[in-house]
Amino acid sequence: MGDLLHDSAFLKACRGEPTDYTPIWLNRQAGRYMKEYHEVKGSTPSLDFFKTPELAAKVTCDAQRILGVDAAIMFADLLPILEPMGLRLDYLPGIGPNIDNPVRTSADIDAVRIQPSAETMPYIAEVIRLIRAELPADIPLIGFGGAPFTLASYAIEGKGSRNYVFVKQMMYADAGAWHGLMEKITTAVIDYMNYQIDAGVQAVQLFDSWVGCLAPEDYREYVMPHSRRLMQEISGRVPVIHFGTGNPAVVPLMAEAGGDVLALDWRSPLVETWDRTGVTSVQGNLDPIVLCADRESVESKARNLLTEVDGRPGHIFNLGHGIIPETPVDNVKALVDCVHEFSSAG
Repeated sequence: MGDLLHDSAFLKACRGEPTDYTPIWLNRQAGRYMKEYHEVKGSTPSLDFFKTPELAAKVTCDAQRILGVDAAIMFADLLPILEPMGLRLDYLPGIGPNIDNPVRTSADIDAVRIQPSAETMPYIAEVIRLIRAELPADIPLIGFGGAPFTLASYAIEGKGSRNYVFVKQMMYADAGAWHGLMEKITTAVIDYMNYQIDAGVQAVQLFDSWVGCLAPEDYREYVMPHSRRLMQEISGRVPVIHFGTGNPAVVPLMAEAGGDVLALDWRSPLVETWDRTGVTSVQGNLDPIVLCADRESVESKARNLLTEVDGRPGHIFNLGHGIIPETPVDNVKALVDCVHEFSSAG
């Protein structure tokens, strides 16, 4: 199985090697837009769903099989890592993630605990084992986690945010407290990523979903040292995909912070950014809302992106963010088929 995985189109593209076709997988490819997902989840609360290996493994493998994508991504969520650190996390209907004891003071930061993921999150190793046993031998499994800034932002805000008021108050008014929290979270994420690699994933993706709220100079001062430490500590074992959204001006700094693959959202021109940053491999970057249009538009946009890349080694096709629940499954299948057929025809 090792050679089959090593020579898979996805892992070759991660290394910048030529492939027979452009590999594709999709952020949130196992999710609420699929009836199979709802059949498995049923009335299971979200947090219990993430922590039940049999259920999480099934939706992971179902999505890969139904779509025919070139990699599976472990079904989980960014935030359960915060629970063992002492934060009370729940997923509220119609609201989403909610932390009812957010981190706002130095005493709150002092109370944040760092414990080995293997001890506090044993269900993660089990879900990886179950997925790996079920996946085809040539399909890599991607693990993932939240990047330090995004996790810190959730911990401080306690829920989704438009303006990140509490986050920026701490950053600007008490840089020592901010860096203290980021140090702890970064240490936890390093352990969590290495735990997933030890358990058997073939790549990992770090999601910095909220980093687009920052000015470049703030990213450089308040985030980059921690992201760089994370990337250095987990690099060299499996490919690391570094993904952020919302602000193209921050992307060159993310590339500088590290990772093997720079994953872009649709706001960054893919080839131009690839050239400017000098990275080996890129991932992206179709607007996920295109998938809510008609099939002709989906295929046209995909062909345009592939034509722009022009077969250059090191491109992994993906969306610029996750599939939304309203997306027709047939459009997602059509996208995968189009990318495979169009990229292999040349």
